[in-house]
Amino acid sequence: MAMLAGCVAGPDYKPPEHSVATMPSANGAFASGQGPEFSQEPLPDRWWSLYDDPRLDALVEQALEANANLRAADANLRRADAVVREATGQKTLGTSVLADADLERDYTTTSAGTNMPGVLTYDLGFSVTYPLDLNGKLKRAIEGSLADREAVEAARDAVRISVAAAVTKAYADVCAANYQQATVEKVIALQQQTLTATTRLQRGGRGTAFDVSRSRTAVETSKASLPAFTAKRKAALYLLATLLGKPPAQYPADVESCAALPRLRSPMPVGDGAAMIRRRPDIRQAERTIAGDTARIGVATADLYPTVSIGGGIINDGKLENLGKTHSFGFSLGPLLNWSFPNRPVVKARIDAANAQVEGDIARFDAVVLDALRGTETALETYARDTDRAAALGSATSSAGVSSAQAAKLFRFGRSDLLSLLTAQANLASAQVNHAAAEASLVDDQIAVFLALGGGWEGK
Repeated sequence: MAMLAGCVAGPDYKPPEHSVATMPSANGAFASGQGPEFSQEPLPDRWWSLYDDPRLDALVEQALEANANLRAADANLRRADAVVREATGQKTLGTSVLADADLERDYTTTSAGTNMPGVLTYDLGFSVTYPLDLNGKLKRAIEGSLADREAVEAARDAVRISVAAAVTKAYADVCAANYQQATVEKVIALQQQTLTATTRLQRGGRGTAFDVSRSRTAVETSKASLPAFTAKRKAALYLLATLLGKPPAQYPADVESCAALPRLRSPMPVGDGAAMIRRRPDIRQAERTIAGDTARIGVATADLYPTVSIGGGIINDGKLENLGKTHSFGFSLGPLLNWSFPNRPVVKARIDAANAQVEGDIARFDAVVLDALRGTETALETYARDTDRAAALGSATSSAGVSSAQAAKLFRFGRSDLLSLLTAQANLASAQVNHAAAEASLVDDQIAVFLALGGGWEGK
């Protein structure tokens, strides 16, 4: 016992020392986050509040309370808590109660030819044991369950991040559909004016039916894109209802009329790689998995040693007629040694398997960190380049607007034909629609960056 008390089976856990997460290049500033669109300020806990939209804030908070997937994740965490309590309970006092009665009968016969009478006997006992855990098996089992619980908590936090991002994107999709539809309706209004003017000129003998049909084709072509925006808006509303834990038909009706895109009022705060690694729940989950499996190396190693506990008990047995009499009582107290002599090759194989599991966990941890870094850099680069594209499309829209106005003026004074006007208006329509789509895409890019940075679970 004294020899066993000096060691706990298996290695003590230490975070991986030579992993990707410890590299200076992984902890520094993001290579793609150096443009004017970004700030090196730390990401706030509730990043969606950067849009300064009270309605969006309320929707996210409501989803974090009612989302079905998040409720399932919370249930998983409660189950993990119960597993920890079960493992911890193995180190407490154990009790057992014994109650038994028997009829003992000798079936030899008497001289009178009858059977011998039976004798009723009983056994009553109560015992208490306390495990000393000298080999550390219970200690390592508790460590493993605690690490597993923290991994489950990290998985729950990852669900929170996904829910917050999904709600924000669904809300933005509703606003974007209305914003893009309004842009197309402005184009249609301009084209309708041209159609009206062309029809009037035809009636006055200055135009042809071909001119009118070409103008009407432009109007109808633009109108054909409107149903897609309605479908996109409805799909986003139905998704929003689902994220809020409601049937699709119970979508928040006040969101349906949202027409302005969510916009950041200042450069996007992205922090650095070190903050992202600390924040990302999937990285934390992978690290806690290593800790749990390291503890299970100790559980496997402990099978090489005996299990020792202290126990005591009271026993009362004998013939039923002596129940309660002093001479029928017995007592026991002392250490209990339990050792199923180990099949060492089998135990060694289990230990080797546990060690290999940890080696695999460390490799997967590196993979998770690398994927997180790559995903973040990609999201930042995509947002930066889409910002440039949106700015260029904005300039193109302004230029197309000038050209369309000039073509309309020349057409009114008879100095240009209808085809030139329709071409200018088609260029304006294309530029306006593309610019609106690019601006809507920027919001999606922003949400992707926030999701990659791992924000949204800390303020729970």
